Amino acid sequence: MHRRTFLTTALAATALPQLTSARTAAFDATPQEVLVKSQYQPGQLLVLPRSHYLYFVTAPGKALRYGVGVGKAGLEFTGTATISVKKEWPTWRPTNEMIEREPQNYQRFIGNTEAQPGGPNNPLGARALYLFQNGRDTYFRIHGTTQPNTIGRSVSNGCIRMLNEHVIDLYNRVPIGTTVTVL
Repeated sequence: MHRRTFLTTALAATALPQLTSARTAAFDATPQEVLVKSQYQPGQLLVLPRSHYLYFVTAPGKALRYGVGVGKAGLEFTGTATISVKKEWPTWRPTNEMIEREPQNYQRFIGNTEAQPGGPNNPLGARALYLFQNGRDTYFRIHGTTQPNTIGRSVSNGCIRMLNEHVIDLYNRVPIGTTVTVL
């Protein structure tokens, strides 16, 4: 192992929440209380895309961990944002970039302003938390999904997906103004 690789790996490991038990090979989307570094503030959300987990810090050194699906390579969100809008059963429309990348999948949206109404068949699922930076919509969301098999995978167009029952739980716990950090 090269020194640079060792140092990079060591630095990345210090940024991750510290869990109470040894790591297991199997991904588990079930919400679980875990320990995290005490530097994270209660109420803050942390997302670790590589491990496919979102952490809601509940108290100093403690968090509730949820399994998530995240953006595929090149489409993922990183950085810090604020939840500025929350919606139950949100409407959805693909972004122009999504339509340009995959016109065959979004053909019905080409040349119009149609949005899919909220409901059980809507890709955003039961709830959506809208991420903003400096007062501007990033077009990234933490939301439910109609594809539960994508949780634990990197397959979305950048949003952070959760099982509908988990996003409803999170939606009820976090207020507008919550800080979200995606490492």
